[in-house]
Amino acid sequence: MQIELQQSMTNKEWTVSESREKGRQVVREMLGEEFLGAMDAAAASGGFCADAASLALENAFGDAWSRPGLDRRSRSLVTLGMLIALRTPWEFSNHVRIGLANGLTEKELEEVVLHAIPYVGFPAVSVALKACKEVLGDRVATIQE
Repeated sequence: MQIELQQSMTNKEWTVSESREKGRQVVREMLGEEFLGAMDAAAASGGFCADAASLALENAFGDAWSRPGLDRRSRSLVTLGMLIALRTPWEFSNHVRIGLANGLTEKELEEVVLHAIPYVGFPAVSVALKACKEVLGDRVATIQE
């Protein structure tokens, strides 16, 4: 029994390492080297929230974003909808950038936000619209404060 437990722990360590490398690749492709460097530094710091950065790399990007079944573009659409409902402007802004990297257009981003109105309400949508405008800036004239 003890040998099986050690084997399971060894396999878990291998899986976490594999997930982390997948996560690093996903972050690199969607957000670039600079963003990845900041996440790596935060995870390696041993300081406040270092574990959160590690979990994001391993679980969110390494496991969830690397799963088969949905392409990254579709995952971006789903993630944006959830973040609109949660009213998380900073995280939503990051995922607007990710959505663009995954092939979403400015018009599609606007549609995601507008589609959320009957489900999450105008207050949540106004937070998302402001975050979109900050990311997109002059690229679109249709998003207003």
